[in-house]
Amino acid sequence: MKWTESRHHVFTQGGSLFSIDRPLIMGIVNVTPDSFYSGSRYQKEGEVISRVEQMIQEGADIIDLGAMSSRPGADIVPSEEEWNRLGGVISHIKSRWPEICISVDTIHSDTALKSLSAGADWINDISGGKFDENMVSIVARWGAPFVCMHMRGTPQTMKSLSDYEDVVTSVYSYFSQRIRTLKDQGIKDIVIDPGFGFAKNIDHNFQILNALHLFHSLNCPVLVGLSRKSMIYKTLNIEPEQALNGTTALHTMALLQGAHILRVHDVREAREVKILSQKLRSAYFESQ
Repeated sequence: MKWTESRHHVFTQGGSLFSIDRPLIMGIVNVTPDSFYSGSRYQKEGEVISRVEQMIQEGADIIDLGAMSSRPGADIVPSEEEWNRLGGVISHIKSRWPEICISVDTIHSDTALKSLSAGADWINDISGGKFDENMVSIVARWGAPFVCMHMRGTPQTMKSLSDYEDVVTSVYSYFSQRIRTLKDQGIKDIVIDPGFGFAKNIDHNFQILNALHLFHSLNCPVLVGLSRKSMIYKTLNIEPEQALNGTTALHTMALLQGAHILRVHDVREAREVKILSQKLRSAYFESQ
């Protein structure tokens, strides 16, 4: 078995240092009525807080709050509605669990600004800052870490934009250029997300996963969002609700290639994969 050694990264977050020196678990909490996986939908504040508490108890390092579904075909939710869904959730979480890292999944700069003002730490933008021209300047001004994902088009159009001559080369080239642009515009701490399922067919997704180790040369932490996605349930001819076992298998493959962050619906299971993979990693390097 060949392991890919991942690089350590240190971010500046809220005036202190945030170290990524081991795999981290990012728990997904969708404050939406229409996310593709029914088990991740929470619309009442009490339900959201209860789910966050469970994820923290199960070992989440980061909570990723989203108030707009990005499943294929989903409509863009206006920032006002998005913020109404998030409302007081961010400040409630931060006041109760001040040490937990909160990421907000949004393409709207208004939502990003309000979220950071309320206590959020990271912004996670599926458009990589391209949908809203003010996003990058706001994130840079706050000095917040920024998750930059690869996607073509929007959730409504992305299924028709999956024509690649070489998907790995195309995604790598996008990040190479986009990282330079973001840094030139003042964002210092960038996480890259290859965007599994976003303007990519099933074969493309597996090609990227197989080549995940190549993205470490971009010198940014690599986030992997594979949890219960169509590359799993369509390949296995099952439903998202039945895709936990397949998710666990692919999380193992991602960790073998040095993934820094697993973005997941199921925190306890992902944490177990992380613990076992770290144990195996230690055994591998001790034997060299």
